[in-house]
Amino acid sequence: MNKPIVTVRNVVKSYRKGREAVEVLHGLDLEIAQGEFSALMGPSGSGKTTLLNLIGGLDRPTSGEVEVGGERIDRLSSRALARWRSNHVGFIFQFYNLMPVLTAQRNVELPLLLKKMSSKERRERAMTALEIVGLADRAKHLPRELSGGQEQRVAIARAIVSDPDLLLADEPTGDLDRDTANEILDLLGTLNTRHGKTILMVTHDPVAAEHAGRTVHLDKGSIKAGEEAA
Repeated sequence: MNKPIVTVRNVVKSYRKGREAVEVLHGLDLEIAQGEFSALMGPSGSGKTTLLNLIGGLDRPTSGEVEVGGERIDRLSSRALARWRSNHVGFIFQFYNLMPVLTAQRNVELPLLLKKMSSKERRERAMTALEIVGLADRAKHLPRELSGGQEQRVAIARAIVSDPDLLLADEPTGDLDRDTANEILDLLGTLNTRHGKTILMVTHDPVAAEHAGRTVHLDKGSIKAGEEAA
């Protein structure tokens, strides 16, 4: 097995609900190997999205360690964490989160605005990402002119445009019909096998999980024993 790119050690995550502290993750341990495509499954409220957000640096653990690519991201300042996210992680969401007034190309360029590069280089990088997802011919289209599957492909292009080490996908096929969902899952598989991207995908869908090389089951904030290999 390749060395871990993600290591979560004894992570606890609690939120305040009034005067009460509600613990969502309970001393959780997890490793994701470099180049792995893993699915994270579990019932609603099991802590899947919370765990994904901790790994992506969108949130911090109450206690424990989160290490990604050899970096203890739980120790980074807010500014350093934002810079780290822009360089190392691509996010894919269920509802695409595209800017409706921007073309596909301009949506894909958005993460590059945080980097020092010319508009020409941003445009070229965005077009390369759109080519990878098969949408170069839709570069000038607005989101409303695209199908749901095409919008998700644009969102995936935006996630990979910075060439991140890790892709984190939260229910990426949850808003799509079965055929379109399978196309998106095949694309994620291609990004994993041909482009070497490590992918962690949250899903409720067992069919989606079958596309991953490994399935991790989360229940009530803990990893269940007997993780499945697809």
